Amino acid sequence: MHRPWRPFLLVSTAWLAACGSLQPPHERPALDLPAAYKEGVPGSAVWQPAEPQDSVPDAWWTLFADPVLDALQERAASGNQNVALAVARLRAARAALDGASAATLPSLGANASSTRARSGTTTQDGSSTARTTSSHALGLSASWELDLWGRLSGSVDAARASAQASADDLAAMRLSVQATVAQTYFALRAAEAQAQLLDDTLAAYERSWELTRNRQRAGVASAADVAQAEAQYKSTQVQWHEARTSRAQLEHALAALTGQAPAALSLGATAALPQPPAVPAQLPARLLERRPDIAAAERRVAAANAQIGVARAAFFPAITLSATAGLRGAQLADLLSAPYRFWSLGPALAAALFDGGARSAAVESARATHEQAVASYRQTVLTALQEVEDNLVAAAALEREQALQLEAVAAAQRALDVVTNQYRAGTVGYLNVLSAQTTVLAAQRGLIDVRSRRLAAVNALLKNVAGRWEMEEEKPQP
Repeated sequence: MHRPWRPFLLVSTAWLAACGSLQPPHERPALDLPAAYKEGVPGSAVWQPAEPQDSVPDAWWTLFADPVLDALQERAASGNQNVALAVARLRAARAALDGASAATLPSLGANASSTRARSGTTTQDGSSTARTTSSHALGLSASWELDLWGRLSGSVDAARASAQASADDLAAMRLSVQATVAQTYFALRAAEAQAQLLDDTLAAYERSWELTRNRQRAGVASAADVAQAEAQYKSTQVQWHEARTSRAQLEHALAALTGQAPAALSLGATAALPQPPAVPAQLPARLLERRPDIAAAERRVAAANAQIGVARAAFFPAITLSATAGLRGAQLADLLSAPYRFWSLGPALAAALFDGGARSAAVESARATHEQAVASYRQTVLTALQEVEDNLVAAAALEREQALQLEAVAAAQRALDVVTNQYRAGTVGYLNVLSAQTTVLAAQRGLIDVRSRRLAAVNALLKNVAGRWEMEEEKPQP
């Protein structure tokens, strides 16, 4: 039996084997990067472009050795709603990948129909007759679009890269939430420390106020001294209330970060700031490759690159192989009889001859989207470099500041002790005591602030390098 579609099918199959994708080869965008970190040890941190990784080390915050922080991180891992949102987006991206992959496979369908119709006719003599007919059919249909130009495979590549980017976004969101929980917790403990310092200071100021009242009754102090002592006490009370308010608001923020209502979270006050881990003198060059946001940006470049091939493929015809087979008859019993069977098989070609430049515009749009993704990737890398540099210099400077601030607190306390003794001896006025007390309080509050900022800088630096100072040892290849 002659089958005229066979030559066409053979030619189409040959084209399928010979034709490649119209997608440009994907290359990671190049960057003109410095040889070493500006704020690091010379020669210790050379940037080496490599494949970004989306893995984030587990429990990196344990470097701060705080059990309460560990518990908060566990709650945030399961309760944070921004993480839940990123998980849902990843599921949607994977579903889109499955949908794109399904388009490359043949589709099979089944149909069944049963109709009964009545029609009338008029004869030459003017009389009319009516006829009722029945029709029953069962059938199967199949179709498969030949991916000659890589349109379908390009869509799969784009969907796969987008799904990988969504997985990286999830890792980046988890890292961001972990760093935010740690930073909020450190700020809470700093507020507690400020409140405790002010509480102790209020007790000291109350004693000074009482001393001035006693000296006034003895006739050796003026009413101005008493008023100054009272003003100092009251203003410090205001600062104490501010510290307590800040601490409460930070606890509410931690509740939201861990997926709880503020009333559900209550942390015991310790006023103890964790000790930050020491920043290594040398940071490995490949640490930035661990950042999931860089991996996500690079994979979006790959997805945009694949879409260029999809847009180019629209200039070429789409070829689909179709087949149908079934049974059709006037009676249900006839459906099993051979004469009532039918089938068809053959290719179909569809191509747009004129579209007013729509396909050219689609290609140009895909190229522009790719350029946007490239620029976004480069900016992500540059921002990562800036963040590392900023926090390297901040961590080093704040470590030195903390040592100097400790010395300043000790010196201010010595000065206060001398002035207090002089005031009791009647050799200096109360204004000298007031000034020395203010200096001590400012130095002590400054020390807490420096410690808090140092914790924040080290925490941010850990986030910048995706949670770990050292690189994992490469496993030997089998």
